[in-house]
Amino acid sequence: MPKNKNQGFRAFGAGSIRALDGEGNERKFELSFSSEEPYDRWFGPEILDHADGCVDLSRLNEIGVVLYNHNRDAVIGKINRAWIEGNRGKAEIEFDTDAESETIYQKVKGETLKGVSVGYVVDDWEEVMPGKQSEDGRFTGPCSIARKWAPYEISIVSVPADPTVGVGRDMKPESEDRETIPIGLAERQLQINKNRMEVKKNDD
Repeated sequence: MPKNKNQGFRAFGAGSIRALDGEGNERKFELSFSSEEPYDRWFGPEILDHADGCVDLSRLNEIGVVLYNHNRDAVIGKINRAWIEGNRGKAEIEFDTDAESETIYQKVKGETLKGVSVGYVVDDWEEVMPGKQSEDGRFTGPCSIARKWAPYEISIVSVPADPTVGVGRDMKPESEDRETIPIGLAERQLQINKNRMEVKKNDD
């Protein structure tokens, strides 16, 4: 299957997920899922711009779910809110209470699982040649800068590939196939996952 530059996965390493304090927050965590750290993809260094207006968080905030290892059949929680802070994507997540989710929750709580990965789609690029500066002067080439991009799912992962983010960046070799998933399909899957969560709540 052909590689798709406009779709990717990135993993954050350990240290960016923390449990929230307070009554009623027992299953809630705050985490980082993206940064501006350059990442080597198959076409070269990629940078996800986090400046104002660059990141579309509407999918995460409206129908976002938490997956395990990017498995669309392994919905383990919901995204309560997502935002940009200090040139990083951040989110508050809440684990579900079914048996499968409980297993991952306990491993995150016990710090056995510390990795986070994000799936995203890019709508607009700035290509910067070697030794040249980006239009805003913030980055030096060679690099491809995602000027308009949107995350569409966050995963807890067992093997993160990016040491700068914690409990999301490109997971290899599986990501090379995943990058071909059309964003329309991803959106439909997110809605399916949301419906599954509603059914699960009604059953409980």
